[in-house]
Amino acid sequence: MKLALFATFVAGAAAFAAKKGAKKRAAVVTGNFEEDIGATLPLGFWDPLGLVADGNQEKFDRLRLVELKHGRISMLAVVGYLIQEAGVRLPGNIDLSGTKFSDIPNGYAAIEAIPYAGKLQLLAFIGALEVFVMRDFVGGEFPGDLRNNYIDFGWDSFDDATKARKRTIELNQGRAAQMGILALMVHEQLGVSIIPSTAASEYAF
Repeated sequence: MKLALFATFVAGAAAFAAKKGAKKRAAVVTGNFEEDIGATLPLGFWDPLGLVADGNQEKFDRLRLVELKHGRISMLAVVGYLIQEAGVRLPGNIDLSGTKFSDIPNGYAAIEAIPYAGKLQLLAFIGALEVFVMRDFVGGEFPGDLRNNYIDFGWDSFDDATKARKRTIELNQGRAAQMGILALMVHEQLGVSIIPSTAASEYAF
């Protein structure tokens, strides 16, 4: 779990880095982001710290990209946490000494149980994704558009209203997932299991 937290921090830090090759957006606008994607009820546009009160569009886009990345990571983290808590493990061994995937516990304890070489491989994989895959190299349609003219899934066939709805859904689900994974980690540290021990069972692919 600590590794997952570290990966989140790495992704967040990299998200703040300048994007090479991306199209430049306007530096300053009127400062009115109330109608932007994600300004939904009941809070609407919520910026209690005034981070974009100066109306800087470039800063807003950078923060929106960070929010999206954290949300996407958190959605994967929640799903992964629940799957592991249910007892699902990969088959086979995690190292050459015979440590099985099924021997690796869930949550914070996993970071201690994973062999050192495995931790390095995980960090290298995360870094490779961040540097070579999960970046906007061509100047996407919006912050967080990481298709890079490579994959589409029919996005360009949607009308503007559908695109706005789907982007809003992703933002809100990502926000909920950020709170969700935080709650799961806090509950684990408090010793509260999200799955009763009598209901948990072992699964294998």
